[in-house]
Amino acid sequence: MKQTEQDILSRSKEITENYFQFLDKHIADVISGKADDFMEINQIANELFISHKHLTDIVQKETGNHPCHFYDLKILEEAKRMLSETDKSVSEIAKILTYDPSNFSKFFKKFVGQTPGQFRKENKNSEKFTMK
Repeated sequence: MKQTEQDILSRSKEITENYFQFLDKHIADVISGKADDFMEINQIANELFISHKHLTDIVQKETGNHPCHFYDLKILEEAKRMLSETDKSVSEIAKILTYDPSNFSKFFKKFVGQTPGQFRKENKNSEKFTMK
């Protein structure tokens, strides 16, 4: 039986969606302590029952970006949330996200353009004006 182009496109979207759902759950598991460390992309591909190359090719074709791009963005999303919504130290947040604190600060600054401390200060300041 020959796969139609529509079936192939549908399967590509399904794989990409499964990847995003897996990332959300996996990152939540790391933050809650259910998982000790972040998985590599090849480990995630294995969990999704596809090859590393196939996962990379499909996500890149569907989104225009490598799977690692979205992994980093989702980790940064959680880091920003913790920085602005909790009083945990930058070091504590780094450890929760399985980073060495100095590497976490470099990672954060590379993508966000400011250190975690600067980000927190900017985002906490805006809350000061709304609190009474």
